[in-house]
Amino acid sequence: MTSERKVTHTQMTYVISVAAERAGVHPQTLRIYERKGLLEPGRTPGGSRRYSDEDIAQMAHIQELTGQGINLEGVRRILALEAQIEKVRQQLNDALELARETVEATHRQYRRDLVPLRSDRLPVRRWTR
Repeated sequence: MTSERKVTHTQMTYVISVAAERAGVHPQTLRIYERKGLLEPGRTPGGSRRYSDEDIAQMAHIQELTGQGINLEGVRRILALEAQIEKVRQQLNDALELARETVEATHRQYRRDLVPLRSDRLPVRRWTR
């Protein structure tokens, strides 16, 4: 799974043993998840893995899916689809916001183009047959 998230140094908090304990799995499980592309922990300059709270939440999600009988390849596909859905959802929200802004700009333009007239100054039109 190619992650587009940016993890700052301060977010990379937990060493593998602590992260595994918090997630309720064995450290080797985390290595397997990483090898299968399910997790992308941050790395220190020395190359040690560091896990964030987001990584731990991801582990819980993986555990939930595997607990439902889904194998790791299935989990990888589900995570990829969820990421794709989130990306499309964001694009849709951006498009909706742009549409709202465009409509508002158009309405503001209408207000500038319209000039209010007092009805008592309008010429009276008489119809003759």
